[in-house]
Amino acid sequence: MAHINVPKGVPGIRSLVMFRPETGKHLYELAEVLLRGESPLSQANRELIAAYVSSRNNCMFCMSSHAAAARCLYGEGDTTVDDVLKDMQQANISPKMKALLNIAGKVQISGKEVKTQDIEAARAEGATDKELHDTVLIAASFSMFNRYVDGLASFTPTDPEAYKEMGKRMAQGYVLPQTQ
Repeated sequence: MAHINVPKGVPGIRSLVMFRPETGKHLYELAEVLLRGESPLSQANRELIAAYVSSRNNCMFCMSSHAAAARCLYGEGDTTVDDVLKDMQQANISPKMKALLNIAGKVQISGKEVKTQDIEAARAEGATDKELHDTVLIAASFSMFNRYVDGLASFTPTDPEAYKEMGKRMAQGYVLPQTQ
């Protein structure tokens, strides 16, 4: 049960932005720009970063919903998301994506954990300034989103099937839910 009086049965951040649409609007706009806006990183890879950081933060709602969106974007039968969430270092992803996820994981702990050698390693794999920027901003933003969702104990469905439809919707973009 949520710590505040949010719409019952509305999962995760959706209930929180319905409670405060004047702040939620900006959070959804940020998510839209970060995950669907123009970037050299694919939408699937950006959703993967969000799911990876959320997993490291033990935010089950954000991890499950963004993993579902990434699965939709990668396509039917692709195991990238599950492989990364199980063991990023052993996952069958590009060395550049591993370097970017390594940076995202360090941002999840603290921005100061990211060292020059982490940036140099990503650059050596072909990462651009914009990819580095977007990775760090996604990781930092999702750490905030995770704390928002879990700090107010928003409703987190336990049935994995509940996230499939959520993922399909999220793969299309982030729209502020209607208030009741």
